[in-house]
Amino acid sequence: MAPPPLLEVADLRFRYGERAAVDGASFAVERAEIFGFLGPNGAGKTTTISCICGLLDGWQGAVRFAGADFRPATVVADRAKVGLVPQELALYDDLSGMENLQFFGRLGGLSGAGLAAAVERGLELTGLADRAKDRVGSYSGGMKRRLNIAAGDLHEPQLLILDEPSAGVDPQSRNHIFEALRRLREQGRTLLYTTHYMEEAERLCDRVAILNEGKLADLGTAAELAERAGVAGSNLEQVFLHLTGRSLRDQA
Repeated sequence: MAPPPLLEVADLRFRYGERAAVDGASFAVERAEIFGFLGPNGAGKTTTISCICGLLDGWQGAVRFAGADFRPATVVADRAKVGLVPQELALYDDLSGMENLQFFGRLGGLSGAGLAAAVERGLELTGLADRAKDRVGSYSGGMKRRLNIAAGDLHEPQLLILDEPSAGVDPQSRNHIFEALRRLREQGRTLLYTTHYMEEAERLCDRVAILNEGKLADLGTAAELAERAGVAGSNLEQVFLHLTGRSLRDQA
């Protein structure tokens, strides 16, 4: 019998007061895939992943991880299964890249040789080994984004969630990010990736969920989405326009 999906979300709902930020979203993330969330600001992407990783509680619906109930907001053991690379940079400019990773690794319970190995792996993965001892305040925006990824992945979580990790970066850093994420997937890791950018989803993600106003508009590979939408080729921009009637960049 095949194992269950790594992450299963069923009828997820979350409200901010009277506003439904997530309105009945259901999807499953398979093991060793890069699963994309595509949608404009306000679509519900960040709220959805905040519910999944435990930053928000009080949601309705069901979340299962490897077939078991999953409540990271209240169950400490569940939190270690997930790593989060937030949209906002979570780094200290006055510390070096290495010192930042050492600090966050200790917060995650790493120490000694395990911590040293995790820091070295993170710096190598993100192409920052040669700048490890430089203050983060001297890093470019793209380098900070890459270090942010290393920090979120220090404990090698089963599921790594990345919330728009390439926002505002230069092409070189974007390529570094993509290559790092592909390497993680090749190692059997599972990633959930949110983005505004359709070309990123087409280039990087195995499957894509299109969110609109808190609802899941469709889910599948780019080719599957295009076929169901009756759009020529696998152009996600045309698929999105067909499903929602607006461009992703209208609200970017």
